Amino acid sequence: MKNKRLLYFVIFFLILIKSNISYSNENFKFNVSEIEITQNGNLFKGYDGGEVLTNNGISIKAEKFEYNKVANILYAAGNIKIEDTKNNLVIYADNILYSKNQETISADGKILAIDRNNNVKVKSKKFSYFKTKNKFTAKQNVDIEDNIKKINLKAEEVTYFRDQEKFTAKQNVDIEDNIKKINLKAEEVTYFRDQEKFTAKQNIELNDYRRDININSDNIVYIKGVKFYTKGKTISNFQSKYKFETNDAYFSEKEMKFTSSQKTKIFDDNNTLYELDNFEYLLDKEFLKGNNIYVMENYNLPDREKNRYFFANGFFDFKNKQFITGDTKIILKSNTFDRIDNDPRLYGISSSQKNNITKVNKAVFTSCKKNDNCPPWRLESSEIKHDKNKKQILYKDTVLKVYDLPIFYFPKFFHPDPTVKRQSGFLTPRLNNSNVLGSSLKIPYFQVISENKDFTFTPSVFSKNIIMIQNEFRQANKNSNFIADFGITNGYKSSIANKKKNINHIFLEYKKNLDFQNFLKSDLDLFIEKTNKDTYLKIFSDNLQESKIKPNSFDVLQSGFNVVLEHEKYSLSSGADIYEDLKKPLSDRYQYVLPYYKFSSSPILTKYGSYDFKSSGNNILDNTNNLKTRVINDIGFSVNDNIFENLGIKNNINFYFKNLNSVGKNVSNYKSSPQIEFQSLTEFKSELPLIRKNKNIDETLIPRLSLRVNPSDMKDYSSSERRINTDNIFNINRLGIDDSFESGNSITVGVDYLKKDNKTNDDKSLEIKLASVFRDDKENNIPELSSINNKSSNIFGSLEYKYSKNIILDYEFAMDNKVEEFKYNSIGLDLSLNNFITEFNFIEENSIIGDTNIIENKTSYNFNKENSLFFKTRRNREINLTEYYNLVYEYKNDCLTAGIKFNKTYYNDRDLKPSENLMFTISFYPITTFEQSLD
Repeated sequence: MKNKRLLYFVIFFLILIKSNISYSNENFKFNVSEIEITQNGNLFKGYDGGEVLTNNGISIKAEKFEYNKVANILYAAGNIKIEDTKNNLVIYADNILYSKNQETISADGKILAIDRNNNVKVKSKKFSYFKTKNKFTAKQNVDIEDNIKKINLKAEEVTYFRDQEKFTAKQNVDIEDNIKKINLKAEEVTYFRDQEKFTAKQNIELNDYRRDININSDNIVYIKGVKFYTKGKTISNFQSKYKFETNDAYFSEKEMKFTSSQKTKIFDDNNTLYELDNFEYLLDKEFLKGNNIYVMENYNLPDREKNRYFFANGFFDFKNKQFITGDTKIILKSNTFDRIDNDPRLYGISSSQKNNITKVNKAVFTSCKKNDNCPPWRLESSEIKHDKNKKQILYKDTVLKVYDLPIFYFPKFFHPDPTVKRQSGFLTPRLNNSNVLGSSLKIPYFQVISENKDFTFTPSVFSKNIIMIQNEFRQANKNSNFIADFGITNGYKSSIANKKKNINHIFLEYKKNLDFQNFLKSDLDLFIEKTNKDTYLKIFSDNLQESKIKPNSFDVLQSGFNVVLEHEKYSLSSGADIYEDLKKPLSDRYQYVLPYYKFSSSPILTKYGSYDFKSSGNNILDNTNNLKTRVINDIGFSVNDNIFENLGIKNNINFYFKNLNSVGKNVSNYKSSPQIEFQSLTEFKSELPLIRKNKNIDETLIPRLSLRVNPSDMKDYSSSERRINTDNIFNINRLGIDDSFESGNSITVGVDYLKKDNKTNDDKSLEIKLASVFRDDKENNIPELSSINNKSSNIFGSLEYKYSKNIILDYEFAMDNKVEEFKYNSIGLDLSLNNFITEFNFIEENSIIGDTNIIENKTSYNFNKENSLFFKTRRNREINLTEYYNLVYEYKNDCLTAGIKFNKTYYNDRDLKPSENLMFTISFYPITTFEQSLD
């Protein structure tokens, strides 16, 4: 018993001794500093560092060991280094579990594995080495460096088959090839190291940094330095310029060619989209080949702003911006020519582009809207060429067809492309016919001189041996614009003189922004209107109708200049005018107004009312020797409205003062010596608005009264033509006289009535106005034509009746104060029924007002959206003569306009005799454009 106890004590003592102890069995040999054997010799524990050697060439160094003899499993921890001398593999780890039966080593912690044969390093947090299979699996933050192939692999899980030199990686795989400068990302990758081949699956991104290539797909096979191919959806980016969206793509590194037989979309960096049934793309040359190609420019814009191209097949040189294609269809954006309802398009059997010049062969062009029938017009050319350098579209051997019928043949012609707002070239030709001038042809030519200057040369040839040359020069600067319209006519023979004579005209206009800093507006305007024949503007009115600065009147020409200054507190205009009345004899036709000025201050508000100041002056010479000089100052003060709330009456008092400084020569109203005159006018105004609102109808009745007192005299304007109506009768200067107030004492009374139907949608209403003027004495200096010089003036009235939005009646009248005779009648009727619109105007003047009796009619009828008819006539019932009539027929759709205008006049004006004119116009938008005037 004592011997057994002594034996156990010795064994226990030996275990506790700290020294290098060696223990071995058929599988492991332990060389450790301290060892513990328990469980009847089945569990061995080694401490304080040591080394374990296996019978198959593996060395394991660690801080501690634990070996289960029954399970034949070794556990090691702390600064572990494992060397497989047979397979030339080294593993560093924090913890390992070595299953000797299965010959697997599992490690975790901070792990580094080195394959010395292949110079491969593996870092991870978990690691499994299968010795018999010569493979390992790494998990969690795996980082593999291949220092021979210069490849770095990162993933969450990697399996390395060492004999096959094959890696299988999963989850967030990231492979960098530092020689080829290639990066591959995927969810699963298999890398055949000896073949330099990658097979990748799911969420793949392949980047070739040397060639600026990016590939995205779900299945890629990549053979390093040779090729790669994808299966399924593939997104590829090349040279940071082109994005390919396709399926089942193939890339050859040797040929630098990317191909697919599947439908593909290509997006470039100029917002252009290409859609192809299949393609080949050469990366180095940036050359694309494909079939059934659809190209869309500005694909990110709305459809109306896109140009679209359809090619049966084509070759595209992206680098040099060239292409050659088969059957071609070009659909231009709908607003190319500023008409959104157009469908401009160009078809051809082939097309090409080189040096910014695009050619379409055997081409057909039209801008007409698409329909089931042939377009209203089209151009058929052997070649249509778009020169982007010159910004021109050129046509060769072209036939113009209107509704499939050949009309014109043009060997060659051109027009600006849609991006050009101004370019040299011929403009719309025009045909005309007149019994005064004969038939004529006008062919304008537009010439661009510089960026801010251009010129239009317009020759007109008449069948009566008359030639007219009209020229218009334009210059637009930053703060100024200049237009000069000048022309000469040769061969015109007057019916009076019966002698040929050269006649000419010149119209000038110069506008400049003076840009004075202290003014809101500072403008200079200079203008000249001159012709050497009195009836020139009437005879050649059709030829001048496109002039931007032609005179507003056929009978009065105006030349001069003016300066306009506008300030926050006042405005000032000044200048000089020369008027030429072409109806008067040469000695008396000119009126000179030089200089003149007009000044007005902004109203100044006070708690009692508001006042303003105006001043004007001029020096006028007319009828050869009639001269008058005037300076007129006006001050007006208006007391704030006083409203009697209980009665609803609105009252107001206004005070007006005028200072006239004048001198005249041979003028009845002005003395030859300087005169200073002061005048005043006081006005009391009152009105009583009465409003009644019903469920559907609002009615307003406003009685008005204006009491005026002028103690001073006025100039004699008894023979002047002045008209009074319900629109101006309550104005303070209802006579339109600037140097005098209306003399005497007067009461103006009137009433306004408005009835409005709020239920209808067409704004049905009735408005009636009546007014008259009463005086204590007759005033002989007031214009007799106005009738307000009498003690009781005419009764002035107006009626506007809107029965509906389609029927409107306007009526104005003046009746004597005895209600016995109408002095003036004006009736206007506007009638609109569906496509029929007519306007009647009747004017009748009697007694002292005049002797006019005229009826006028304007009628238009739209047969449909494309065909319309317009008719205008005026008849003088006093002499039982129709003065003129115009008849215009027009056919118009989105791209073609054709019109016939017939004009006949019956009146005489010196050498201008009754005439008949026939004009035919046709335009093909956008090649030529012309709008037929209806007046």
